[in-house]
Amino acid sequence: MTDRIWQKSSFSGTGISDNCLEVMAAPTGQVHFRESDRPGEILTTTPARWAAFLRRIKADEVGAL
Repeated sequence: MTDRIWQKSSFSGTGISDNCLEVMAAPTGQVHFRESDRPGEILTTTPARWAAFLRRIKADEVGAL
């Protein structure tokens, strides 16, 4: 998965210590995401579930973890 390009939010910093969530669309149609300071731990979901997750974040419906 190192040959793929991970993207992060423009709200994230650009420094090496600026940790953030990174996301990548896989050729299989799945969405992979990871925490930038733990690049070896990758989670996978479907585009529909990813979109629902983003909608909840934008609506401020996601509680503190």
